[in-house]
Amino acid sequence: MNFHKKCQLALVLLAASASNFAAAQSLLNASYDVAREFYKDINTSFVASYKKSTGKDVKVEQSHGGSSAQARAVSEGLDADVVTFNTSTDIDFLANNGLVAKDWTKKFPHNAAPTSSTMLFLVRQGNPKGIKDWDDLVKPGVQVVVVNPKLGGNGRMAYLAAWGQVRKKGGSDAQAADYVRKLYANVPVLAKGGRDATTIFLQRNIGDVLITFESEVISVDREFGTGKVDAIHPSTSIVAENPVAVVERTVAKKGTGDLARAYLNYLYSDEAQEIAAQHAIRPSNPAVLKKYASTFKPITLFRVEDYFGSLAEAQKVHFADGGQFDKLYTVK
Repeated sequence: MNFHKKCQLALVLLAASASNFAAAQSLLNASYDVAREFYKDINTSFVASYKKSTGKDVKVEQSHGGSSAQARAVSEGLDADVVTFNTSTDIDFLANNGLVAKDWTKKFPHNAAPTSSTMLFLVRQGNPKGIKDWDDLVKPGVQVVVVNPKLGGNGRMAYLAAWGQVRKKGGSDAQAADYVRKLYANVPVLAKGGRDATTIFLQRNIGDVLITFESEVISVDREFGTGKVDAIHPSTSIVAENPVAVVERTVAKKGTGDLARAYLNYLYSDEAQEIAAQHAIRPSNPAVLKKYASTFKPITLFRVEDYFGSLAEAQKVHFADGGQFDKLYTVK
């Protein structure tokens, strides 16, 4: 084969390689802090499922941080194709900035929340402080690790769970505010996100109890080894939905709209719902939820709407600058 033909063949092979590379679309999912392991397993499963059903190769990449910090990053230019958060207000923020459809809650089933969680307590092995319920968290000498509610959904849900459990027991808003003030007086440092809170608790060895999502129990066992913590299920806690949305700005630019929708729809599949349950994230599929009844302990649950109107209203009243949290919390 002469030099000219060799060059032609090389160009053909290079073009074919470039074509194959271009065909393998990539997707970026901007997600909340403690969902790393869950989405690692989801992505592996989705890539295989998508290949099987379409014959196409795809790559899914992840970005994790406090939910609100992630929303701001997307707003400021992070080219996420989809967002999978733990509070609707962070997606509302993107919708209000024109990055997500205004009617995003109608784009997918269950108000675009394929999974949910709740808040519980992680204590050190053997529960040395004897913590059983919310009242124990405001006792003298108990240090509580929690996420800053102005930075992440984990922290907002912990705050609303603490406030709402007082109301659920028949208490007034004034009594709830008094309880929350006492609770945050026992907080030595506010974490930036859910995983940061876990690191503070386990690696820096600060605090007696960590308020976090139910799913963090399994994550801690996998990352730090079983037996480091005990999970305490309080008598009452909050439903924390995990909403999802397509970032219209990004998919319009990258041409990934169909892929982004396929990815989020996959979260409702039986396979994905099983993966959620295996990570102690509550599936929306009732059959899968029932199957994992031993994972999801019975807790009296209330919804944000029961005591706060909506998450958007709670955001204004409690977490906006100068709101209830700023009035109740004294910076250490």
